[in-house]
Amino acid sequence: MSIADIRQTYQKFELLESAAATDPYAQFEQWFQQALHSEVHEPTAMTLATADTAGHPSARIVLLKGFDAQGFVFYTNYQSRKGQELSTNPHASLLFFWPELERQIRIEGGVAPVSAAESDAYYASRPLGSRIGAWASPQSHSISHEALAQRVQDLTLELGDAPPRPPHWGGYRLQATHIEFWQGRPSRLHDRLVYTLNAAGGWDLDRLAP
Repeated sequence: MSIADIRQTYQKFELLESAAATDPYAQFEQWFQQALHSEVHEPTAMTLATADTAGHPSARIVLLKGFDAQGFVFYTNYQSRKGQELSTNPHASLLFFWPELERQIRIEGGVAPVSAAESDAYYASRPLGSRIGAWASPQSHSISHEALAQRVQDLTLELGDAPPRPPHWGGYRLQATHIEFWQGRPSRLHDRLVYTLNAAGGWDLDRLAP
């Protein structure tokens, strides 16, 4: 079988305007709860796409750690490639893909760091190994396997059981301006409903051609 012959028929659900929430965060909450109850593998995994000042894009998987009407939160090393790109071009997109439900969610908007208190609280909730790892890893920079292992060993002894949050590590919040809900449908005639933030601070709902 050639790659061109690999295809999947989507037919589990449909997405109509009459059934959609008036607020995209309420719609996201509805779909997210369905993903949890359907035992979607890694429901919080999302692709984060950023770009540098020249417009060169990069993408990677990160984990959603919170959401509300203020936006979608994830955590990372501020000195990583994504952190450096967000410092000079604070706009990004997120993509959730839940194949078990034949759904995608695309989110676009501006990005800003969360408060120090919010980052501190989440950091303290992480397993000790992950907290040490945030200190040990110069994320996105060159390092040997042996050097990283040594840094972990040294910092484990130095920081003990209650390491403080590294100043170079914390959270970001993407404040959405566009949120698109995609539901797979037969014959590639997929449902696409997009919410766009308007000048009054409300949301306009539109259907896009598949």
